[in-house]
Amino acid sequence: MFDTLSDRLSATFKNLRGKGRLSEADIDATAREIRIALLEADVALPVVRAFIANVKERARGVEVSQALNPAQQVVKIVNEELVSILGGETRRLRFAKTAPTVIMLAGLQGAGKTTLAGKLGLWLKSQGHSPLLVACDLQRPNAVNQLSVVAERAGVAVYAPEPGNGVGDPVQVAKDSIEFAKAKVHDIVIVDTAGRLGIDQELMQQAADIRDAVSPDEILFVVDAMIGQDAVNTAEAFRDGVGFDGVVLSKLDGDARGGAALSIAHVTGKQVMFASNGEKLEDFDAFHPDRMASRILDMGDLLTLIEQAEKTFSQEEAAKMASKLQSSKGGKDFTLDDFLAQMEQVRKMGSISKLLGMLPGMGQIKDQINNIDERDIDRTAAIIKSMTPKERAEPTLINGSRRARIAKGSGVEVSAVKSLVERFFEARKMMSKMAQGGGMPGMPGMPGMGGGPGRQKKQVKQAKGKRKSGNPMKRKAEEAAAERREQAAQGGAFGLPAQEDKNFELPDEFKKFM
Repeated sequence: MFDTLSDRLSATFKNLRGKGRLSEADIDATAREIRIALLEADVALPVVRAFIANVKERARGVEVSQALNPAQQVVKIVNEELVSILGGETRRLRFAKTAPTVIMLAGLQGAGKTTLAGKLGLWLKSQGHSPLLVACDLQRPNAVNQLSVVAERAGVAVYAPEPGNGVGDPVQVAKDSIEFAKAKVHDIVIVDTAGRLGIDQELMQQAADIRDAVSPDEILFVVDAMIGQDAVNTAEAFRDGVGFDGVVLSKLDGDARGGAALSIAHVTGKQVMFASNGEKLEDFDAFHPDRMASRILDMGDLLTLIEQAEKTFSQEEAAKMASKLQSSKGGKDFTLDDFLAQMEQVRKMGSISKLLGMLPGMGQIKDQINNIDERDIDRTAAIIKSMTPKERAEPTLINGSRRARIAKGSGVEVSAVKSLVERFFEARKMMSKMAQGGGMPGMPGMPGMGGGPGRQKKQVKQAKGKRKSGNPMKRKAEEAAAERREQAAQGGAFGLPAQEDKNFELPDEFKKFM
């Protein structure tokens, strides 16, 4: 959603690099580019003015003029100001002292309230709560049925005594749901209210009546991040008519300009608390202003990536895989079954393009990331599942005829099977080397980066087998170099003799420093 804004800001900061000092003209030009980028992203004008004024004031101050790298300092200022307009610190849910905690969802029709009720229910359930979804949208056709389906998919309870479709009193349903939750020991009640296509008096009155009936601990205003500047106007109308405590942004995975999302917290004074960024019930999380600002500036979001990995990966399974790779057999215990299990775990974290997008600097290869075919993992899984258990355990058995059978069973070319097996051997070799402390291959002589003792010995052995030059002077130089290498290998750092040499003494000119 913030791709255009990210691209413009990255291009702006690129022009600042390499400058040892920023002039007044540099600051004005940078502020102008940032202003254009924000306006093009559909950020509200009052927010843009306040943002640019703060950036210019701080950029002219001591923190930039005395910085070793002024360009980086300006990026830091923009990052901090972005965090500020996005709401500052992460806002957490307030829970009632006495259960149940009541959360009321409000917003326009089509903003995604019903689906979001299921996402919020699943999110709270994963944290050990027992949520109850309440169907108080009795106007929209099939709204009650939709909430029941969403609740079933999320694995949470639903309270829907009325059929909806214009039948039933939503205020009475909301009142009765509290007693029902207490009787069934649900510690959280999520009330899904009706919306309208636009702001009207009937909508506001019904939302206010439900609010008065259940006295919610949190009123969350759900806004479609794709509707542009109208999102700010709607948020202000709800704030004045019903009141709300926090904002939930839905459809953040869309391709709209998304500047309204940057404006709401600043204009209404209410923080964004949650963000929904996909169609699946799992595509939902708490909103972190600092992480969102980091993504906009193409600095990545490693904390969210780590949190998703911790949710998905089993520590027990990870330890088991690591022990296989660290085994004395050089990782040969790591089979294609293990490889498939690892792939499926990564797939549970979400799409590969989304995961890569959380890494710093990935904005530079955005087109390549967007062109990743997610079905490649499915094809790889189909190839592995077309193998016999013995072939998965010992891929070296896969010969020409077996490859042809596997290719036919998985619906791919024979070359694809051959390529997968070869890539598996290479990946296993590399992972085994890293697991045993060898680090990344291709970096000799660097601790933890490959080129360990075994690699050095192999290189020395190869050097001994070289032919000696026929030129006496060149041969003498080669012998001297070989002798120095041998001393360095046998001794400590810097080629000094090993500690076992009892007769070694420091030269006289060094003794006076001891």
